[in-house]
Amino acid sequence: MNTAGYLRRIGLPSLLNAPTSAENLRALHAAHLEKVAYEALEIWLDRPTTVDPVESAERVIGGRGGYCYHLNGAFSELIRALGYDVTRHVGGVQNRGEEPGITANHLVLTVRGLPSPDNPGGEWLVDLGLGDGFHEPLPLVEGTYEQGPFTYVLRPSEVAPGGWRFEHDPSGSFEGMDFGPAPTDMSAFVDMHRHLTTSPTSGFVRIATVQRRDAYGVDSLRGLLLKRIGGRTLSVTLDNDRDYYAALADIFLLPLTDVSGPEKEKLWRRLYEAHEAWLASDAT
Repeated sequence: MNTAGYLRRIGLPSLLNAPTSAENLRALHAAHLEKVAYEALEIWLDRPTTVDPVESAERVIGGRGGYCYHLNGAFSELIRALGYDVTRHVGGVQNRGEEPGITANHLVLTVRGLPSPDNPGGEWLVDLGLGDGFHEPLPLVEGTYEQGPFTYVLRPSEVAPGGWRFEHDPSGSFEGMDFGPAPTDMSAFVDMHRHLTTSPTSGFVRIATVQRRDAYGVDSLRGLLLKRIGGRTLSVTLDNDRDYYAALADIFLLPLTDVSGPEKEKLWRRLYEAHEAWLASDAT
């Protein structure tokens, strides 16, 4: 993996030979969220992906993003190359109205050995793959945490003995997330990745989703509906391809330089047809 290229991609080339520290981990986490979008557009472009973290890292370096397996997988490769003690865990995101569980629909990272005044134990919850989740790493300590306009709760999990439960802000896009304490490798996510990228019941297949978190809130594009939470309130439908691709480039830092003109035309048609179908179903 091109570690120097990855750091340039997130705007932190100076950290190539920097010592590991809680402060530097915070900087890496925040910069990654701000520069690399949470997105599943490859599904809508008919471009299959894998959960291989090196493949994911190369895609990030090339200007794209991904969802949890890609973003957390790639980030774990980056920080491991920088000397951080990072562990991958099997997790489960709980959407609103669902029961919590360790479903393997989420990859979680923890980092240890980085004590700080606010976290003497030195273990941190790290997650680039929640879309509208936390901006900086959370101390792996039970408590309530505020970041920007959002309030989070971290506590022991009731469904994963020895694990942890992250409870999202009420304005967030999901209820919460649990993960177990055991380390895992990426093979644990292969079957669920196949489901999430191909099944008609998958949220990624039903709605093209793009999100980008910053210190003050989150921008979200679901289908053609663009929203902003934090700092200012925005909700607008992008009803033409020019505005859609401008939003991707300007707000989500996704110019899609790897996507050809004909591919963009095809993608827009699919997005527009899905939006029209959603409006029709909502009207009934």
